[in-house]
This record gives sequence, C-alpha cells and structure tokens, in this order.
Amino acid sequence: MSGGDGTRRVRAGRRTVEVHRPDKVLFPGGGDAKEYTKGDLVDYHRTVAPFMLPHLRGRPLMLERHPDGLDGPRFMQKNTPDGYPEWITRVEVAKEGGTVRHTVCDDTATLLYLADQASIALHRWLSRADSVGHPDRLVFDLDPAGDDFEAVREAARLLGELLDELELPSALMTTGSRGLHAIVPLNGRHDFDEVRSFARDVADTLADAHPDRLTTAARKKDRGERLYLDVQRNAYAQTAVAPFTVRPRPGAPVATPITWDQLDDPELHARGWTIADAVEQARTNPWSGLLSRGRALGAARRRLTALRA
Repeated sequence: MSGGDGTRRVRAGRRTVEVHRPDKVLFPGGGDAKEYTKGDLVDYHRTVAPFMLPHLRGRPLMLERHPDGLDGPRFMQKNTPDGYPEWITRVEVAKEGGTVRHTVCDDTATLLYLADQASIALHRWLSRADSVGHPDRLVFDLDPAGDDFEAVREAARLLGELLDELELPSALMTTGSRGLHAIVPLNGRHDFDEVRSFARDVADTLADAHPDRLTTAARKKDRGERLYLDVQRNAYAQTAVAPFTVRPRPGAPVATPITWDQLDDPELHARGWTIADAVEQARTNPWSGLLSRGRALGAARRRLTALRA
C-alpha cells in the first residue's frame, strides 16, 4: 500500500516497513543494463528473504549503502545508527580500542528496512554473534586479474578437486562481480587464526602446483595475469558478501549460490543472475543440505600435510 506522502508501506510478518521514495532510481539503465528502483530492490528482498535469511541470521553485518544510487557516493556502515527501529537486532563486538554495534538481520522486516536505507550489498561475518571468534564458514575468493571467467572456472575446478581430496564439503557462489567464492562449512571449533592458516596452506598448495595460472600474492603488482586465491576474509571482523545479496553494479547483479555441476555451463558468469531472476535459482536449492555439514579441520590438515610432503 502507498501513502500520500510518496511512501509505500510493505507488510513483513508482524511488522509494516515504510519504503521512502520507492521510485528513486538506484541502478540507472544504459547499454544492456536495466534500470531498477528502490522499490524493485525492496520487492526482490521480500521475495528472496526465505532463501537469504538463513545466511544472515545471527551474524554481524557491514552494510554497503548508496543513498543516491550507483551514481552517488557510497559508504560502508558498521555501527548501527541510533535512529534504527528498536526491533532490529544489534550485537556489540570488540574492536581495537573499543567496540562496534553491528546490525544483525534476523527477519524479513529488517531486510526490507535495510533496503529502504539503500543498503545494496550486505557483507556478513563468517562467524555468529554468539561465538564471534570462531567462524563456521571458510571462504576462498577466486579473483581473476581481469574479467576472464574461464580462468575462474578453471581455478574452481582445481580447488574443488583439492577439497575433495581433503574430504571437505564445499559450495560455490557467483560473486555478482568478477569471480566465485568457494565456501567450506565448519563446525565452529577453530578460531580465526587456525582457519586462516589452513586456508592459506590450501591456497599455497594449489598455487605451487599451478604457478603460471594461480597466485596467493596479496599485492596486485606481484600477480601479473594470474588468478588470485584470496583467503584474507578468513579473519576476525572481516566480511564476505552474503548469498543472494545484490551488488552495486549496473543491472543489479546478485551473488548467487550454484551447484558444482553448473560450473560446466558455458553461459555461467559471475554476473549471471540479477534481481530479475536470482530467486528462480534460489528455488532450486543449489546448496541442498551442505551447510549443515560443518567439519573440523584436523583430519583435513593431516591430509594436506601428507599431500605437501
């Protein structure tokens, strides 16, 4: 329903969220890219909520906000403003020299409120608020030197084979930008230092085996044309884009979970889904049951050590 003041009121469970200026263009059209408004962003989040919320609940968020759309300034918001409704969950977490009060998205109403705030991309912690020092996700970010998705596809296959050898379950997600994320579910028993050390050793093992194609060099000037196996997100207070979040790029591409079989689709690309069709992919349940299979890393580390010997 719409109000006479230009606001639109959207029902979400027990709550009604006001959407201000729903016709405001956040994603300008042009070329092959469609134009999308704030109202479109809200509608997408309302539809995708059942699939997206399980990846958000209980996790501190960093919000990437574009109040004036892609053509305006952007800012990254960690602290929850005092003006946010009292029913939105917050969590206070330690940082150097103090604390940060992060927003947590536990329900559809919060998701819609954040969309009204032009929070286009939601970046989540890899740990939960009740155990912030112990991640239950490990993320490899496959970051190509250019917009070469064939290099990403090749790196994903190699990483998948290695994770299979280590007997670790894994899932793939397009980033909505240029690459893929490979996610390994953990049981939350290891701290961030242990997880990042393991991820780095996996990435180094792969890069050492394919030095002409892959690298773990953090500095761009040291990578050349090689794909960067980035494990830096596996650290306290670091974030990764959430599954089904929109990316602030023309056409409103979405970070979209896929199956390993979809990696062979010649049409697959990092920006293959947008807010117009990502929900169709969500309904196929591409990560079926996988994220409930969190593992410890002890046995995998022993297998990796044996491989590297």
